[in-house]
This record gives sequence, C-alpha cells and structure tokens, in this order.
Amino acid sequence: MRTAGLYTPAMNEFSRLAGAYAAARPTYPPELFAYLAALTGNHELAWDCATGNGQAAIALAAHYRRVAATDLSREQVARGRPHPQVSYWVASAEGSGLRDGCVDLVTVATGAHYLDHARFYAESRRVLKPGGVLAVWGYHLCRLDHREIDAALESFYALVEPWFPPGLHYLTARYRTMPFPEGEVEAPAFTMRADWDLGSLLRFIATWSGARRYADAHGDPLPALAERIAAHWGDAGARRPVFWDLALRVARF
Repeated sequence: MRTAGLYTPAMNEFSRLAGAYAAARPTYPPELFAYLAALTGNHELAWDCATGNGQAAIALAAHYRRVAATDLSREQVARGRPHPQVSYWVASAEGSGLRDGCVDLVTVATGAHYLDHARFYAESRRVLKPGGVLAVWGYHLCRLDHREIDAALESFYALVEPWFPPGLHYLTARYRTMPFPEGEVEAPAFTMRADWDLGSLLRFIATWSGARRYADAHGDPLPALAERIAAHWGDAGARRPVFWDLALRVARF
C-alpha cells in the first residue's frame, strides 16, 4: 500500500488521536447529507474516504444502501462506529480497493487538504459511475459569537498553527485554493452547530494535531487557554452554542 504524499504525516497524527477524535468531534448537519444525496441519481454505494471513526459514513447510510468507509489509519478504522450498511477497511485515498464504476458518491469530510490530490481525484474518477459526484468539505476555527472567547481561540490557533501537518493552508482558505477537478457544482453554505459546556470545547481543541505537536515541543498550552476562556464563560457547566462554517466543494464526473 502506497503512503506517499501529504496524507502520511497527517495520518500519523490522527492515529495518535483516534480515541479523542471519536469522543470530542462535533457532528455534521443532516441537511448536508440530504443535499449530497439529492445530487446523485442512484443511491446504491457511497465511498467515504479518510473516514476516521465513520461519522460521515454513518450519516451517508441514511441515504445510500451501502457505504464503503476507508482510512489509512488502522487505529481510526478500529474505532469505526458499527452500522449494518457501513463496511470499514484500511486503504489509501489513491487505492480504495473498489471496482471500476461502482460508486454513486465519493466524500471526504475534513481531510481532503491532506491528500495527494491528483492521485485521489484519479481514483475517484475510476470508481465513480458516469455522472457520479465527488464532495469534499471541512471546517476550520469554531466561533461562539462572543468577542472575548473568540479572540482567545484565534490567539491560540495562531500559536499552534505552525505545528499542524502540511496542507492545512487549503482549509484556512476554505478550499478555494486547493486543486479540484473539472465539473464543479456551485454548492450552498452549511453551518455546523454544537451546544457545549467549557469542558467539551476544551476536549475538542485538545484533538487539534497542531496543539498536540506544540505540546510535545513546548509544553501543553491548553491550561492557559482554559483559564482565559473560563474568565468569560461563567458557569463551566453552562452550554453555549458553538459554530463552524463548512467549506464545501462538489464536482460531477
């Protein structure tokens, strides 16, 4: 199995954080998956590449009879959420193991910025049926629409940003600068929301690979962030709405 390209360093980080990812990451809005399903004439098979713990794959199963969920990280695949319509296996983005022309929809949820784009798009073209759809989306820094808390999060991100694996710049640019196939479809805007207490927010930030790599080199920066946010949160158990604006790009092959 080939592991060259941008996917490899990111895969190593996500393998290390597999358990935390499964527990602390927010969920994508159901409206996103309904929109994607409406783009495909058939609903037999979707391929969720770089599936992680299968969050997007499970959501796709509400619209597709079968979902192939692959990831290069064995640790992530081992934590895939069981579902009778979802099959998990270890595979690269460039070599899915799927047969030619069998897939209706290919998705990558918050991972496309780390892939070898040319080879992944070639693999997507190989496995998609004529008229099949590729959709990639991701989210960047969250916001709480609270001036002081948002400023604290922005400062923390600026601190750890250099420690993320290569490729994150595509996500910070909302995927607009990322190479993408011809046949792009104009996509609507989607926002992800979670209602979290302070601990949930901090556990989410602890899953950032940049934060963990910074901690390995300089010590954990999270306690200082927690103290800064706590000064404006109030009761730590109180829930606040947290928002992520999704970057979404869609192409029809």
